[in-house]
Amino acid sequence: MESTNGIIHVGIVEDDRSLREGLGLLISATPGYGCSQMYGSVEEAIRNLGADGQQVPDILLLDIHLPGMLGSDGVKLFRERFPAMQVLMLTIYAEQDKIFESICNGACGYLLKKTPPAKLLDAIREAHEGGAPMSPEIARKVVTLFQTTKQPEKLEEQLTSQEIKLLQLLADGHSYQSAAGQLAISVNTVRNYIRSIYEKLHVHSKNEAVSKALRSGIIS
Repeated sequence: MESTNGIIHVGIVEDDRSLREGLGLLISATPGYGCSQMYGSVEEAIRNLGADGQQVPDILLLDIHLPGMLGSDGVKLFRERFPAMQVLMLTIYAEQDKIFESICNGACGYLLKKTPPAKLLDAIREAHEGGAPMSPEIARKVVTLFQTTKQPEKLEEQLTSQEIKLLQLLADGHSYQSAAGQLAISVNTVRNYIRSIYEKLHVHSKNEAVSKALRSGIIS
């Protein structure tokens, strides 16, 4: 992203006035950075960012715990309204659920408020250059979160080709007897396949099995 006159323009949304103003002074006093837009809530920022011909910030420092709409919810609004603006979250606590929500909503990075000034400025530049800066404590939680998040099950890898063919026949309206004839197997074998399918798909009826297979796209 190209900045005006080589300056990285930063906006701040933080309800603690002293912290907000302190961050603004730090950023504005640092060569290569500028900060002229500071707000105390998501609602105030949404109304005023870019208004009256002001430049939309390159980076927005966004507190999580704000009066009114939480920052973790506001990320999505900012990203929809200003897609070129990168949002960098600020928080006191490394809360796993808010980390996940903020990242899913479009935040590019996540910093603790105790981050030293020099590292905060480095993080702003990193975000501006396309990076995803995170405080070490946050990064560890993100890694843990993804390690413990169960991957969605791929039904086509659980079911055998014969079981998938049987499900397709059932979806097409075949009875067990008719499906057995189509697959050249006995009705008892069909019933064995059905029991296996129920167990693998965690369902309890033919309709549930067919519905789940249709939703997953393994039959049509």
